[in-house]
Amino acid sequence: MATFDASRMLSFDLETTSTDPATARIVTSALVRIDGKEVTATEELADPGVEIPEAAAAIHGITTNKARAEGRDHDEVLRETVEAIKQGWEDGLTLVVFNAPYDLSVLRALTGDFTVTGPVYDPLVIDRARDRRRGKRTLSDMAQHYGVRLDNAHEATSDAMAAARIAWKQVRSLWPDLAEMNEGELMEYQAVQFYRHAVSLRQFLAGKGKSVDDFNLSWPMIG
Repeated sequence: MATFDASRMLSFDLETTSTDPATARIVTSALVRIDGKEVTATEELADPGVEIPEAAAAIHGITTNKARAEGRDHDEVLRETVEAIKQGWEDGLTLVVFNAPYDLSVLRALTGDFTVTGPVYDPLVIDRARDRRRGKRTLSDMAQHYGVRLDNAHEATSDAMAAARIAWKQVRSLWPDLAEMNEGELMEYQAVQFYRHAVSLRQFLAGKGKSVDDFNLSWPMIG
């Protein structure tokens, strides 16, 4: 079974209408394909067909009016996104997704049948597993920590590119043993590390009296 080659990645990011993956609809979908020295970035603006809440627009900068005027049909963008991801897997690329359970669960909720059929690499999971530092781990914080460029936070292509740069640095510079794991081992490692972190966080929040009834313990998609 193949190992993770950081020179062959498909980095993926969504900007959406909601932080809830069960109800979110796509606003922008970005895919950055890295195959050796060849880098291709595509981003599609979708009309989600619903109002984009002000809170969401404040984050990614896309209003309902802009999406309606300039966006493509939502279901077409969704279909093309899923097709591109599956093609990437068929071509032997690893899908890089920062905080994978959100974006991939959005695709599952919208399609009803999206499944992970190839390798996924989540820089956030790896960072939590390998670096026990304190502090925030947003993409912006991690880009600064790893010394990689993030041109415009919450712009889908910029976020996808930054996630790819972090993944490359993690595997090539910091923890090369990750590149020695085969795809199955790397997937299992991330699932276990995500579970351990989630259980610890759930216990902490429960101790603070907060509800943890719907707390997700599954990776790379919400169970």
